[in-house]
Amino acid sequence: MAVFVLLLLLTLFVAYANGANDNFKGVATLFGANATDYKTAITIATFATFAGCVASIFVADALVKAFSGKGLVPDVIAASPVFLLAVATGAGLTVMLAAILGFPISTTHGLTGALVGAGFVAAGDKLNLGVLGSAFFLPLLMSPAISILLTMPLYRIAHGLTGRLGVTKESCVCIAPGEFAPVAQTMAIPSDQCYATDIPIGAGPILPNISVSTGCAPACVDKYYGAVFGITAQKLIDTVHYLSAVAVSFARGLNDTPKIVGLMLVVKALDLRVSMLAVAAAMALGGWINARKVAETMSKKISTMNDGQALTANLVTAFLVIFASRLGMPVSTTHVSVGAITGIGIVNGSANKSVVGGILMSWLLTLPMAAALSAMAYLIYVVTL
Repeated sequence: MAVFVLLLLLTLFVAYANGANDNFKGVATLFGANATDYKTAITIATFATFAGCVASIFVADALVKAFSGKGLVPDVIAASPVFLLAVATGAGLTVMLAAILGFPISTTHGLTGALVGAGFVAAGDKLNLGVLGSAFFLPLLMSPAISILLTMPLYRIAHGLTGRLGVTKESCVCIAPGEFAPVAQTMAIPSDQCYATDIPIGAGPILPNISVSTGCAPACVDKYYGAVFGITAQKLIDTVHYLSAVAVSFARGLNDTPKIVGLMLVVKALDLRVSMLAVAAAMALGGWINARKVAETMSKKISTMNDGQALTANLVTAFLVIFASRLGMPVSTTHVSVGAITGIGIVNGSANKSVVGGILMSWLLTLPMAAALSAMAYLIYVVTL
């Protein structure tokens, strides 16, 4: 009985770590494009992810079976609580460490590595690496590449379409706190204040209704001017952007919950629906408490985005993750989202190569680290439990 309680707690720890590392990824473009603040973004992510978790009860049976270890190791080992304890330990520690350090890694990748590490110790040469390659590695390697290749042309198409519809961008002039505006009406902005102010600098035939906007960076972003089907362009883009963020968060909950619940299939006393609700609650709590560092990396450090570019990245991410969930393919929301944001950075020239390189390195280390931790955990649990 104690083993099953420990398995339940460790599975919920994996869900908590998943929320800490993954929950914000659906709304990263909202925060990155300064469309909203952090608190609003994480609130949207929490509720949308929870809804996706609940929906996964009905549509994602294939992933539950895939991440219980069946097919990768013999059924007798896959049904062993000790094996699943080791997998939960290796994956949970790896994903939580990455969240604390601010690296957006894949829980899918962590679970895959943990299954391999514990499976190698438990099953030896009976480990089915053929299943591992076709069911796990191929989708994980392809998802970021596909998202980049989809994002870049899609944004160019959308950019051209907005021009044909008469939608243009309005830019503002930012004056940093503590500096003076070199205009007719000069004004100093105290460094401890953060607000936006319009300063008139001209009127009449030469400079009609011209002003300089001062304030903090979030108040100084590109805005869209014009209308589409009678709706203000900026309002339309903002609405679709928010909806896309909800869609990505919903898709993430839909895709990730079954992978974690697969660890608890051996606990026959727990109803599958109850297990999924418990995982959903732990996932929401982890995102609410520990998502900040990953949020900064995803939103601010990979590339800079305006509203239209951020919207494009989210639409690609939502489409790929939902499509994969329906097919039972274990793609990573992390890899897809980072790929889409990187694609935007390549298009607009803002991609931070050092940050992207660091993220890629963390992806390479995720699987072997999770494998090593789960292998050591398995040896410890065999002796002590």
